[in-house]
Amino acid sequence: MSYVAVKGGTEAVLNAEKLVEYFRCRGESEPITTQQIQDQLRMAVDRAMGEGAIYAPELAALALKQSEGDSLEASFLLRAFCSTVPRIDYSLPVEGVRMRVIRRVSASFKDIPGGQILGPTRDYNLRLLNTLLRTETRESIRHLLEEIEAEINEDELPENEGIFPRVIDDMRARGILAEPPQAELDEATAEPYDITRKSLIFPIPRSARLQGLARSDMGSLLTLAYSSVRGYGDIHPVLGELRSGYLPVEVAHPLTGEPVEIGEILATECEMVSYVLESEDENEQQPDVIEAGKPHFGLGYGFVFGQCEVKAMSMAMLDRAITVGKEQKAQGQLAPAANEEFVLLHSDGIEASGFTAHFKLPHYVTFQSDLKVLERAQDFQAAKYAETQAQRTQATETLRAQNESQA
Repeated sequence: MSYVAVKGGTEAVLNAEKLVEYFRCRGESEPITTQQIQDQLRMAVDRAMGEGAIYAPELAALALKQSEGDSLEASFLLRAFCSTVPRIDYSLPVEGVRMRVIRRVSASFKDIPGGQILGPTRDYNLRLLNTLLRTETRESIRHLLEEIEAEINEDELPENEGIFPRVIDDMRARGILAEPPQAELDEATAEPYDITRKSLIFPIPRSARLQGLARSDMGSLLTLAYSSVRGYGDIHPVLGELRSGYLPVEVAHPLTGEPVEIGEILATECEMVSYVLESEDENEQQPDVIEAGKPHFGLGYGFVFGQCEVKAMSMAMLDRAITVGKEQKAQGQLAPAANEEFVLLHSDGIEASGFTAHFKLPHYVTFQSDLKVLERAQDFQAAKYAETQAQRTQATETLRAQNESQA
């Protein structure tokens, strides 16, 4: 793609930057602090961290303030920051079952091991504007917190510190959950694919797919997942389990190699199941796994920073749709949501917004080239039209002359 250097625009660019700050600060309200954003706009912070691919609530709050609440711009700022930070080490793999759960629900079973925990959610609220928030004060917030904390009975808190078994493990024990495809089992034993250091060359392993989906734009994932369940694909899932909580982060001790916990992150994990029917030919290759032709469920997985539940669910649905598409078992394998390359290359909000926004930059050379091509085409068409009209006129005159001579 061609661009032309713009000269003499430095002052204009600097003034544009000043105007951004002017429009951000021109109101009469007190400046909002990054701590307020982190405390009271946690969903926006969680989304920015996920799409920016870095777990740093303080930096995410700063990025949201700098971008005036633009989640894509905030994510862009965070990902740009990531590119400047040295990579010290890799964390060790951790099972989601070790999560200190604050919320845990399943739509597949009413009674699950440990019980359903609704936790902090707006799923059951009426979508009515709370006008009382207009007059909210520090004193009213303190009173609300004291009222809720007074209702908490520490003696009734679970002794297991919120650690619960997986619902999916129970399904697997009952023999109703299929094993992953052999290709994915082989990939699971290999070194994880690092999409921050390797370009995506399709087909890619599932580890790369999950990384790409985890930092994709939530709206894009939601759109593609919704298209699959509406009929542009064969994935009609049920929520096996959705859990949000604090997951420990461990690294290997540099001297002993033993796992050392260095902190924890708030994350959301989702496992979606969808109905699958293996053919008899396929089951002849794995007779010990499941009976030929027996219905069972396939699994899709989602994991995101923070409490971004819709994104985690969309990610899990797309993971399942892509797996089915790769196996070429679904009628909807040609649907957009089942096309791994289509999904991953078009769901990264930063890539998409960056490419779309670049059309605001100077394209003088390319457009002038298009204009010249258009003008040549118009001149050619006009000349061709004039030639055709001349031929028609000449034919008309010849015919008139013949008629007059015969008369």
